[in-house]
Amino acid sequence: MNNASVGGLFGTRGGAAYTMAKHALVGLTKNIAGTYGRFGKVRANAIAPGGVATNIQTTITAPDPLGMQALQATGETPIGQPGQIANLALFLASDEASFINGDIVKADGGWTVN
Repeated sequence: MNNASVGGLFGTRGGAAYTMAKHALVGLTKNIAGTYGRFGKVRANAIAPGGVATNIQTTITAPDPLGMQALQATGETPIGQPGQIANLALFLASDEASFINGDIVKADGGWTVN
């Protein structure tokens, strides 16, 4: 189970290292699933959260003005709770999700629906 980000799927104007790392996790997840999943013993999935109420926001001292405009233009920006992401991780790790492999599951309240 990897913790990616919607920034790893669609890019972001945030820090280059963060964006690169999240893109790398998406690729790693798919590689592990494809390489080892065929043996039936290994599953690899990632969760790609959107905005979640964590302490990451406290480290952002100068948010991107264009990014903030985009968020405001969508109306109410959905903000998830850490427990919602944890519950998704528990499901993906469970036997009930045994047929899910190599997927990147977005958990963003519909923010990236297009």
